[in-house]
Amino acid sequence: MIVVTGASGNVGRPLVAALTAAGERVTAVTRSAPSYALPDGARHVRADLADPSTLGGAVTGADALFLLPAGELLGGGAPAAEVLEAARSGGVRRVTLLSSQVTGTRPQAPTHGRLREFEEAVRSSGLDWTILRPGGFASNAYAWAETVRTRRTVHAPFAEVALPVVDPADIGEVAAVTLREEGHAGQTYELTGPVAVTPRAQAREIAGALGEEVRFVELSREQARERMTRFMPEPVVDGTLDILGEPLPSEQRVAPDVEKLLGRPAGSFTAWATRNAEAFR
Repeated sequence: MIVVTGASGNVGRPLVAALTAAGERVTAVTRSAPSYALPDGARHVRADLADPSTLGGAVTGADALFLLPAGELLGGGAPAAEVLEAARSGGVRRVTLLSSQVTGTRPQAPTHGRLREFEEAVRSSGLDWTILRPGGFASNAYAWAETVRTRRTVHAPFAEVALPVVDPADIGEVAAVTLREEGHAGQTYELTGPVAVTPRAQAREIAGALGEEVRFVELSREQARERMTRFMPEPVVDGTLDILGEPLPSEQRVAPDVEKLLGRPAGSFTAWATRNAEAFR
């Protein structure tokens, strides 16, 4: 049995689908009732990584665990080591952690201290571990969905700064490979899309998926910061804007790991926008 935390998210949902399609028994873990009908072969258990004592019913008898410490970038919650101990006590022998590219490219970034803690806990757990470090998600474009729906407009900073955003479905498929197959213990994989794409180009791709014109309005850094601080902590906003506006060469590089692990090219932003066009209609 494979346990998937964050099972209702942009990565967890395709991961559950990939695992059950491969014939695996899956325990889908979320903090509340799942937002979609689970596929055959999956059961739901309510648990919270912030309280490792709630994990017992999910991990008991499990072979592998997908660990998604979502919403914990600025700290809080239980020590990561306690989460790993709960998994080990339940019988888990293999763990795949969803971390972030930034833990490698900007090792001193204060916003990612919690993920660095989880990486260290995973490496010290005594389990067979794999760490996934994706770059920016294509699904971050959902932040534009309301203005595209209502005004056919995208507002974003750094119009011409390109990053190789990754399709979350690819992350889920990669995670499924590492959870099911041998040969990935002790590996850290960097996951990106197949080509760097600018915010302006992303808006064009959304327009193409809709078959309608979408106007792009470039925001200044301060304008973007003011908007983002309405729903994100300020340190996270500042760190995010640093990456979006002044990415390091390593953050603009297309990594080969998605193609290596899946045996096909990484999915493009165009494909993601086409598949998710309904969110922008």
